[in-house]
Amino acid sequence: MPYVSKEWLASHVELREGTDLAQIAADLVRVGLEEERIVPPAVQGPLVVGEVLSLVSEKQKNGKIINYCRVDVGQYNDAPGAGKEPTDVPSRGIVCGAHNFGEGDLVAVVLPGGVLPGPFPISSRKTYGHISDGMICSERELGMSDEHDGILVLTEKYSVEQIPPVGESLLELFGFGGELLEINVTPDRGYCFSMRGIAREYSHSTGGQYRDPAALELDFKLGKSGFPVVLKDDAMVRGRVGCNRFVTRIVRGVDPQAKSPAWLVRRLEDAGMRSLSLTVDVTNYVMLDLGQPMHAYDLESVNAPLTVRRACAGEKLTTLDQVERNLDPQDLLITDGEDGARVLALAGVMGGAATEVSGKTTDVLLEAAHFDTVSVARTARRHKLPTESAKRFERGVDAQLAPAAIQLASDLLAKYGGGVPEDVAFEVGQVPPLAPIELPYLQAQRLTGVEFSPARICQLLEMIGCTVSEGDSSFIVTPPSWRPDLVGPAHLVEEIARLDGYDNVPSVLPVARAGNGLPFATRLRRDVTAHLASSGLTQVLSYPFSGEDAVGGLGSGHVPVRLANPLAGDQPYLRTSVLDTLLPVAALNVARGNESVAIYEVGKVYWAEKVQLCDLPSASTRPSAEEIRALHKAVPIQPDMLGVVMAGPRHRATALEDATNFDWADAVQVVKDVAGVLGIKLHVAAAPDNTAPFHPVRVAQFTLGQKVVGYAGELHPDVIRRLHLPPRTVGAEVDLQVLIKRAGRLPAQVKPISSFPAAKEDIALVVAEDVPVADVQDLIESTLGEYCEEVRLFDIYRGGQVGENRKSLAFAMKMRAADHTLSAEETAGLRKALVKRAQKKFKAKLRAE
Repeated sequence: MPYVSKEWLASHVELREGTDLAQIAADLVRVGLEEERIVPPAVQGPLVVGEVLSLVSEKQKNGKIINYCRVDVGQYNDAPGAGKEPTDVPSRGIVCGAHNFGEGDLVAVVLPGGVLPGPFPISSRKTYGHISDGMICSERELGMSDEHDGILVLTEKYSVEQIPPVGESLLELFGFGGELLEINVTPDRGYCFSMRGIAREYSHSTGGQYRDPAALELDFKLGKSGFPVVLKDDAMVRGRVGCNRFVTRIVRGVDPQAKSPAWLVRRLEDAGMRSLSLTVDVTNYVMLDLGQPMHAYDLESVNAPLTVRRACAGEKLTTLDQVERNLDPQDLLITDGEDGARVLALAGVMGGAATEVSGKTTDVLLEAAHFDTVSVARTARRHKLPTESAKRFERGVDAQLAPAAIQLASDLLAKYGGGVPEDVAFEVGQVPPLAPIELPYLQAQRLTGVEFSPARICQLLEMIGCTVSEGDSSFIVTPPSWRPDLVGPAHLVEEIARLDGYDNVPSVLPVARAGNGLPFATRLRRDVTAHLASSGLTQVLSYPFSGEDAVGGLGSGHVPVRLANPLAGDQPYLRTSVLDTLLPVAALNVARGNESVAIYEVGKVYWAEKVQLCDLPSASTRPSAEEIRALHKAVPIQPDMLGVVMAGPRHRATALEDATNFDWADAVQVVKDVAGVLGIKLHVAAAPDNTAPFHPVRVAQFTLGQKVVGYAGELHPDVIRRLHLPPRTVGAEVDLQVLIKRAGRLPAQVKPISSFPAAKEDIALVVAEDVPVADVQDLIESTLGEYCEEVRLFDIYRGGQVGENRKSLAFAMKMRAADHTLSAEETAGLRKALVKRAQKKFKAKLRAE
């Protein structure tokens, strides 16, 4: 993100009197440049010149030798006889462990209250038997370099004329600026990655006079003289040429030992860059100031001509970061020589090590070009090189800026390095002006609700550099070269609203369309989540990524979607089951000491077995109907699922009752309750073997008609052990999308309450072991018919009294009629009919008392 210093901004635009960075931030926000933060100076507080008056070396018990110094810090001295360690000479006492200085040396002293980079606040403190009332600093402690062999002796680095008097501030000499404003630039505002663009926006906000730093008079002639360049792109990406303008100029006789001026170094450091050499610093500065990335070559190491072309299979390049990179045929390269065989740079991204400017370079070849945004963006991502140059090219660089950038760089090299630029510059390629846009007269009012006069629209568009003319029913607007993001009427309206002020756009709430409120499926989904939350479960939202060790569930047997660029290498797939990501959440909670876990998630899963892959259509035009159909076929199936995991104690032990843990019945009941909320009755039966990730026996299968819609039960011991979950952890997964589709749209019909007494009967039926309890309960309920109020299983018995592979199911039945009291004969008849049907369907017998 760009950094703005008040001093740099003021060099391009008139600031209002008394303006500070906070006010600048507020002014920029009004035109859409959001403040990220205000960065305090790297060094704060008093940093002054100190003269060492005395130095006493003292050996400590640990063998270390320290120096106790009395240092003259001018106006900050303690008076004679005052201070924490009084002396007769005005000074301060400071303990220092370095030994590369002596009495009479001028040093950098930060006094109590100051802050060094880190941040490292300085205060008076007792150390080695003395009060150290400040700190004598090294270059590394000041953040100036990595030098830490000793403290900074000022006369060894600066001339006597440069060093301020004793006690005066060193902030200006060291180039430590004031506060910096960090701003957030949206991807469509690439021109604001330069001080030129930010100053222009500040001018729009405040009306301050803008001075375009690119409005330079060229002292060279553009043409076919100079260092030649060939543009050759035989494999354009999506029909876009990789480079449509390239300018070179030679600067000879640059002093390789010349230092960059302090103001330039300070501006680079404000932007987060280190000073390397004058030539490199100049190209970096031009990029930061104007927004045009540049590159400098050692002229002696380059052979004419330069060729801009695509990479060939098998080519390699060692970039400036000393990494050898395997090149892709879509990479745009800069090469040299008649055959263009030697690769010099990744165009618009990073240069190569073979032709970099060194400490011996005197003749420099400057490059300023305009590269395609898509080509640079792909190369930068492919090689994981998000360089400052790539950030600007992929957002769009002013196509007309290259000559001005060459001029500014040449001027700086001539002024500070003694270089002599040639009076010609080679240019190849031509960038046409941006396409005109037709803006209907009332379009701005229609989209914003604000009534703009034609004169006001022209004023605002011309303010940003557009050329505006009036047609029969619309404006004809040609965007400026630095705004390639303006490609349609809506973009122009956005600029009009932005510059006029978003505060002027009325806040009008849209009128809700008459209807039934939220969609039916959304209401049902909310009913389900509200019921689960009120039942004591906690909703979680997990990332839908899974690895090779996915647990299964309803996703078993489905083909997973593999991501081309996963966030984590061990999670390359989209989940096929909600339990794939919900179980790790439960494990994390258990690992963090949460003994009782009851969580659920409603989310999508992704099944790829019906996917038909297709090529992505170009974004330059609207896809055809056939392309849209192909895209739909390439989208995986994405049903909504409900997952539940419960582990640990359901109730903690108290003085009155023992603790009880969640078990498989709790998981089954959760699914039944969800179905009840939707007004659906699910059939419950024992699940088949090997239903991952569940226990082979303690798991139920839910069906709706002939379709399996979910499972609930105890998790497999291997899964529990692998995830370090509590023993007998239970879970459930249900296809919520299917349940919601089957839910009725009419409200549930409530039966009238009968005032007649209920008749209660218990019945115990002996059936085969493999007969599901749910089937027997369904039979009882259907037999009792309209008289059935409640059927509840209260006991299961297995033993010698019922025989091998048999079980006794005891149910409590509550029956009630709406219009009379059930007689003994009626209840006996119902009981008899029930036994008869059970015998016929299940070969059941009534259990003897």
